[in-house]
Order: sequence, then C-alpha cells, then structure tokens
Amino acid sequence: MTDSAVLQPGLQQPGWQVDRFIISTALVGLALLGGLIWLETAPFMVALFAVGTMLGMALYHGAFGFTAGWRNIVVKKRGAGMRAQLLLFGVTSLIMVPMLHSGQEGLVGAVAPVGTSLVVGSFLFGLGMQLGGGCGSGTLFTVGAGNIRMVVTLVFFIVGAVLGSMNLPWWLDQPGFDPVPLVNTLGISGAILAQFVGLGLIAWWVNRIERKAHGTIERDELLWKSQGHGVLRTLLSGRWPFTWAILILAAGNALTLAIGGAPWSITFAFNVWGAKALEVVGVNMSQFEFWTWDYPAMALKDSVLTNIPSVMNFGLLLGAMLAAGLANRFNEASRNRPEGRQFLAAVVGGSLLGYGARLGFGCNIGALFSGIASASLHAWVWFASAFVGSLIGIRLRPWFRLPN
Repeated sequence: MTDSAVLQPGLQQPGWQVDRFIISTALVGLALLGGLIWLETAPFMVALFAVGTMLGMALYHGAFGFTAGWRNIVVKKRGAGMRAQLLLFGVTSLIMVPMLHSGQEGLVGAVAPVGTSLVVGSFLFGLGMQLGGGCGSGTLFTVGAGNIRMVVTLVFFIVGAVLGSMNLPWWLDQPGFDPVPLVNTLGISGAILAQFVGLGLIAWWVNRIERKAHGTIERDELLWKSQGHGVLRTLLSGRWPFTWAILILAAGNALTLAIGGAPWSITFAFNVWGAKALEVVGVNMSQFEFWTWDYPAMALKDSVLTNIPSVMNFGLLLGAMLAAGLANRFNEASRNRPEGRQFLAAVVGGSLLGYGARLGFGCNIGALFSGIASASLHAWVWFASAFVGSLIGIRLRPWFRLPN
C-alpha cells in the first residue's frame, strides 16, 4: 500500500498530491547508497551519483523517451519527439565537442569503430527497443517509476548484454575500420557545423513527413510550455516542457564528461551486473576474451560502487522513482503487468537490446547521444541502422499485442 497525501504547507497547491511512501523510499535509498558510495570511493563518484539522479528525474518528468519519438513519426506522422531529440543532440554537441578538444587531459570521447559489429548491433537494438518498450535510458527510468513490464525487459537486457560480450571479439574480427572522429578531418568548428547540417536535414525530413500527412506541422507546445501549474509545481511534479529536459540532459552529459572523464553511458553497467551474477553462481567469466580486456576485467573485479555507469544508473533509477512519487504516478505504472505475447515481447526485446548494445558499442545514450556529442562518425551509422531496426520492430508490435 502507498500513502498519497497533499503536500505540506509551503509547497501545497490545490489538487497537488504526492506519494509519500514512494518519495520516502527513494530519499532513503538515495541517502543510503550515496553514503556507501562516499565510503567506498571518493567524492567525485557521489557527484556522479547525484548527476544520475538528476538525469532520472529529467527523463521521467520530461517524458523523454527515444522509442516513442521514433514510433510517432512512423505511425502517427508526428515529429515533436524527434525534433526534441535532434535539438538535444545539437545543443550537447555545441557544448561537448569543444570540451573534448580543449587540451584538458583525461577527457575521452565516445568514439568507436565502424563496421559489421556496429551495423548489426544497432539494427538489433532498434528492433529490440520497439518490442521491449524502451531504449537504454527509457528502460531504466520506467523501471525506476515502477513499470513491471519493463523490469522483465531490463532482466533480459542484462542477459543479452552478457551474451553479446561473449561474442563481441568474433564480431570485431568482421569487416570494418577504425574510429573516425570528425574533428580530425574537419576541425572543431567544421565538425560541429557538419553535425548541425546532418541534424537539420533530418529535421527537414521529419517536418516534411508531418506536413504531408497533416497539412501543417503541429505546434510543439510541449517543447516550450508546461501544464500551467506554476514553475515550482511543474519542476517537482512534471510534466516538464521538452526544453527543460533537453537542457538538463545536455548539462548532465557535460558534467559526466567533466567529472568522470568520459561521456554518459548506460549499458556497460548491465554487462557488469550480469557477469558478476554469473560469477556468483560459479561461472568463470575470464574464460571469455572480452572479460580479459583491461577495463572489463577491472570492472568485474571491483565493486559496482566504483563503476561509473553503475553508480549513475543507480542514481537514475532512484531519481525516476522520486519523480514518479512527486507526480503521484508510481502506482499507475506498477499496474502495467505483461501477459502472454506482451511478456514474450519484453523477453525478446530485452535480449535484442542487450545483445545489440554490446555489439553496437552502446545504446541510444552511450552510442548515439554521447557519440554525436563526441563528433564520432559511428554515432551517425548507429542512428541510421537503429532506425531501420526500429521500423521493423514497429511492424511487429501488433502481433505482440503492443499498441502503436
């Protein structure tokens, strides 16, 4: 049972109710886990935990999911979600490309090889996100907000990620070429300009589809306007205008780079969680080549509280839970229980998400968002391949009893 009650004086506004039990649970979890991270590691990890929490709240209150945005432009011919994503990529690129090439030591961008592994992995990820019901960030924030179906997706996301890590060395031996940072050939300004042109062309295509289907482009009121509850209430309980979420997500990725030395990523943590679980039951993960490489081997050996993606994911989960409690919508999400084909979709979709993320060097955050923010060619290839996979996933959704 949860206890929903009117806010205390000072924040009280007519009709504004919160879920005290969920808020208390989230705050206790944040305090306890933040304390453990402080004791286990260093203050900078606590800062990243706080950034993850902020990102979780922004994703939930901004309803900022990549999956629905891609589906809406295909099915409903509405592009508000896609336009918000493109604006996010542009703003973050403008901030982070100069940061990465400022000469400051210790900053590493999200760059990856371009080849068979990337194309196949991102295609499978795009397919999986439509069946599983979310991308990397979408899966996490909806789990944090109490969505039971997405818990199934997350479990099999982890399973698929571990399987992908076992197979990744073979995939990397297939045709491909080394990472291509656009800055190396175009310079900082040229790389940013080239990406703006690419984003602008996609925006033109999105607008053309919407205008052709509906005669005009829908005013993106959600981009700028809140629901008229006042700034404080909207900030705490949502729904945020897309612009607020865009600014917070862009700032969060830049802070992650500045504090942790690399852009925001999500799915490597799933590899670590799954591999550690297998080791607990007696599987020797060092028999697989991926887990002998320096970074994976270190992550497997150390506590998850020293692993940046894991710590940020924990913050994201609890931040989304806190946001759902403030919006008094946690119970609503928890009633979404999968049955029959919907359960199967979560299993298949989650597995494809995990396997595809490992082969494709990340998800919509680590490969796409952070990749474009790093001006890496692989992010654009990932975008195209994942969108093709998503198109197929959208066509398959009705068979799994999933609404489009």
